[in-house]
Amino acid sequence: MYDLRIYFLIFIIYSFLGWIVEIIDMIFETKRLVNRGFLIGPYCPIYGVGALLMISVLSNYKDDIHIVFGMGLLMCGVLEYLTSYIMEKVFNARWWDYSNYKFNLNGRICLLNLVFFGVGGILVVCYLNPFILSVLNKIPDISLTIISIILLIIFVIDFCVSFKIIFEFKNITSNIKKDSTEEIKKRVKNIIEKKSILYRRLVESFPKFQLKLKKYNERLKRIAK
Repeated sequence: MYDLRIYFLIFIIYSFLGWIVEIIDMIFETKRLVNRGFLIGPYCPIYGVGALLMISVLSNYKDDIHIVFGMGLLMCGVLEYLTSYIMEKVFNARWWDYSNYKFNLNGRICLLNLVFFGVGGILVVCYLNPFILSVLNKIPDISLTIISIILLIIFVIDFCVSFKIIFEFKNITSNIKKDSTEEIKKRVKNIIEKKSILYRRLVESFPKFQLKLKKYNERLKRIAK
């Protein structure tokens, strides 16, 4: 068991490392540098939460990589699925979609990612986290407190500003009354790009985002009849 400062710093560190992974992935996919994640800063919280789950549950099994692999795959798979589902319900938008990947579940998770989660669990629990803890334990107590407070303040401000932007993004989509999904996506992107750099960053971070537009599609079907 660690104190809350250590838990929080571990969360921030792995959120940052996850952001690095996403950046590298986007470089291979789009051939350019894209600031991934829905928060403004250089971190992806889902990676931090996943790492904390694995560390908390699997640290006692770090000598058995088979358990770490299987449990890491399972826990992070459930986490990614629930995150996708909740974000779609809250923001009325699909933030990622693996429908084009083999062995996917509702486009929210796929087998390839699950394998990466299992391997990542081994790296985190067996190798990376012991090293990170050894570094954190060398930081003087007062310095650890100051660093934690500063990072917490920055993270909370970022979280609040980013959610305000995303909810405004949701309002933009709800005010469009066209009956063509592709036209709606195009118009939403144009509207956001005319706003501040933070809105444009959101579009760049999720270039394949899909709006959940059942009511528009249903209206289109009625018109077709």
